Amino acid sequence: MTIAVFLGSLLAAMALGVPIAFSLLICGAALMWHMNMFDAQILAQNVIEGANSFPLLAVPFFMLAGEIMNTGGLSRRIVDFALALVGHIRGGLGYVTIVAACLLSALSGSAVADAAALTALLLPMMVKAGHDKSRSGGLIAACGVIGPIIPPSIGFVIFGVAANVSISKLFLAGIFPGIVLAAGLWLTWWWLTRKEHLEPPPRKTTAEVFKALRDAGWALMLPLIILVGLRMGVFTPTEAAVVAAVYALFVATVIYKELNWRQLYQVFETAARTTAVVMFLVAAAMVSAWLITVANLPGQVVTLLQPLLDNPTLLLMAIMLLVMIVGTAMDMTPTILILTPVLMPIVKAAGIDPVYFGVLFIINNSIGLVTPPVGTVLNVVAGVGRMRMDDVTRGVMPFMAVQFLVMFLMVLFPSIVMVPARWFY
Repeated sequence: MTIAVFLGSLLAAMALGVPIAFSLLICGAALMWHMNMFDAQILAQNVIEGANSFPLLAVPFFMLAGEIMNTGGLSRRIVDFALALVGHIRGGLGYVTIVAACLLSALSGSAVADAAALTALLLPMMVKAGHDKSRSGGLIAACGVIGPIIPPSIGFVIFGVAANVSISKLFLAGIFPGIVLAAGLWLTWWWLTRKEHLEPPPRKTTAEVFKALRDAGWALMLPLIILVGLRMGVFTPTEAAVVAAVYALFVATVIYKELNWRQLYQVFETAARTTAVVMFLVAAAMVSAWLITVANLPGQVVTLLQPLLDNPTLLLMAIMLLVMIVGTAMDMTPTILILTPVLMPIVKAAGIDPVYFGVLFIINNSIGLVTPPVGTVLNVVAGVGRMRMDDVTRGVMPFMAVQFLVMFLMVLFPSIVMVPARWFY
C-alpha cells in the first residue's frame, strides 16, 4: 500500500501539470499522511537539510563555469581546434561535433550547455556543407549525452550525494565509458554518411593546426587541471568546481578578453536561475527520500526483486529497463533523486559495486535527455537550431539506439567500466 501511495501521489501530481519539485513535496506530504505522522515542521526541516550539503556546492560552480565558457569564447575555440584536427575527413563536421563534445564535456559537465553551444556553432556549418539537417541535429543532441558522463559531471555530483558514493571515484570511472559512447557515435555517423559525396573542407596545414591548438590551449588546460587535481588528491570535487569557475573566468576576461562586466552579470544571473531550479529539486526530493527510508520502501522492493538478487546481471538489466522507461517521461535530476534511494539498497544487497552502478545509472539517465517526448536536450537543439521537434527526434534515433546498445554491453561486461576505473583510481 505504501508503494501505491508513493507512486500514485507522485504520478497524479505530475499528470495534473504540477512542477516536479512541488510534486515531490506533495508525494512526501501524502506519505506522511498515510503513515499518520504528518508534521509541517518535519517537512520544512527536510527541505532545508536537503540543500544543506557541501558536495552540492559543486553544482552552481560547474554551471557557472559552463556559462562562462560559452560566453567567454572557450567553447568556440574548442570547436575550432576540433575542426582543424578532423574537419577535412569525409563527413568531417560530424566527427568535429563528436570531438568537440568530448572536450566540452571535460569543461562544463552539463548536457544542456554543451548541446546549446554545439548547435549554435556547428549546426549552420553542417547544413551549409550539405548534411541533412535532421541527422545533424540528432548527432548534436546525442553528443550532448556525453556531457554528464565525462568528468566533471553534475549528474555524478547529485548521484554521489544521494547515494553516499565517492564523487571522485564516480568522476574517474566515467572517463572511459564516455569515450566508448563517443566511439559508438563516431561509427554510427560513419555508417550513416558513408554514401554521401560531399566535398569536405580542405585539410588544415600543420601551422594552422598548431595555431588552433595554441588558441584553445588555455581552455584545454582546464580538464587536465581538474583530473590531475582529483587524481592526486589536491582538491575535492566541490573544490574542483570552484577551480573550474575561477579559471574559466580568468581565461575569458584576462586571456581571451571576450567577457565584459555587463555580460558577466548576465552569466551570473543565468547560472543562478538554473542552480535554483536544481537545488530546489534536490531539497524537495530529500523529503521523499527520508520518508522512503522511514516507510522501508527499499525493503519492500528488495522483497519483490528477491528472485533476481542472485543474478546481478539480470537484476541490472531489469533496473536499466526501468530507468529507460522513466527517462522518457522525466528529466535527469528528478529521476536520480527519486530512484536512487529506492535502488541503492537493492544494488548493495545484490553485491554490485556502487560506483559501477552509478556510472551505468547516469549513462542511462543521460540518454534519457534525448528520449522523446520529454527529452530536454532535444528541446534545446530544436530551439537553438530553429528546427521542428519531430525532425530532431527522427535524426537522433539511430544514435540513441547505439548509445543504449553500448550501455547494455557495459551491463554484460562490467570490465569495460571497472578495469579502466581502477587504473584511474
